[in-house]
Amino acid sequence: MRPHDAPHDLDHLFRRVSPRVGRILDQALADRAITPAQAETLFHAQGLDLLALLAVADELRRRAVGEVVTYVVTRNINFTNVCYIGCRFCAFGKPARSPEAYTLSLDDIAARAREAVAWGATEVCLQGGLNPHQPPSIYEDIVHTIKAAAPELHIHAFSPFEIWWGSRRLGISEETFLRRLKDAGLGSIPGTAAEILVPEIRQRLTRNKLSRDDWVRIVTTAHRVGLPSTATIMYGHIDGPAHWAAHLDLLRRIQAETGGFTEFVPLGFIHENTRLYREDGARPGPTGMEDLKMHAVARLMLQHHIANIQVSWVKLGYKMAQMALQAGANDFGGTLFEESISRAAGETQGTHTTPETFRRLIRDLGRVPQERDTLYRAVQRTPDAPPAPQLWQPPLVRQAATGVGEGLRVRPAPA
Repeated sequence: MRPHDAPHDLDHLFRRVSPRVGRILDQALADRAITPAQAETLFHAQGLDLLALLAVADELRRRAVGEVVTYVVTRNINFTNVCYIGCRFCAFGKPARSPEAYTLSLDDIAARAREAVAWGATEVCLQGGLNPHQPPSIYEDIVHTIKAAAPELHIHAFSPFEIWWGSRRLGISEETFLRRLKDAGLGSIPGTAAEILVPEIRQRLTRNKLSRDDWVRIVTTAHRVGLPSTATIMYGHIDGPAHWAAHLDLLRRIQAETGGFTEFVPLGFIHENTRLYREDGARPGPTGMEDLKMHAVARLMLQHHIANIQVSWVKLGYKMAQMALQAGANDFGGTLFEESISRAAGETQGTHTTPETFRRLIRDLGRVPQERDTLYRAVQRTPDAPPAPQLWQPPLVRQAATGVGEGLRVRPAPA
């Protein structure tokens, strides 16, 4: 059966899908979880199989979150690029003696937070290098500084690797450190430093960085103390479909346990200025088809677990981001203002997008733009308007069927 109101050419497409891929897509449309092995099969889809995958992902997106595409007005503050680790996939971190090294003062950070409020931001996002020349209390100092300067801002800050580093410098447990940061005003953490959560790939990316088990422990601890996080993947370097599927499966299992991920964000590898590409033989980032497959397969694997899939317009560019929003994604990300990490690696898409540009690009897709806050609650800018609805739903709550696409099958039922 074809989707309700779908054109006959789509029906014709579905009838020509290969049996193996068709069975997997039917399984997803019937709200049954797909396995990592099945996800790996979908990552290899080509031709009509790929078109059907994208159509099914878009259908599942519509069932999960409807036609709204969200975005957040946020400012990035990359407060230091001094880092002692030297990850081979990163061109942001610099030795302390580098002429390109910088560290913002607390006064600088406060000024940027006040500017963010003046620009209409509801969030600041902070990440930096692991700088041994800053005091051990720096992370708490930053949170206190921002809350004093701009108490209304949500602070989305400090990757699991920064949590690992900060807790060890203070000689306290990760849980105690996270609780102290939350008490100071931290609202959520970015789920970066994930890269690929497969040990043999992580070992080749960097020998000194957080292990898979460390990352999982810190993220689940953050969720337990009441700090939600994003979930990410960095793909398109020395990895492949089997690693991507395993990564998504692990995120799904974490979410089934904690419910703490607000969104999943695929991050394509930016290669130009990295040693991983120049010296270690990594690929020059993912292909356009891999970008679309990542967003689509994520929608199928994470359905009923992580409702929101975000595009990284910084990595993809506007046009490919629009394509990904037709392949399972539903969030355009943030305005950013002055993102530095991708730019250092060689990204050229820009460092700021206005809300007006987001709304134009979303309407161009025939979808409905909606500003949100960090926790996916709708932001209403008109003071006398009725309260805006809450957009984000607890991920473990299955939504009632809407009637949209019910009964859809990729391949006709056997006679």
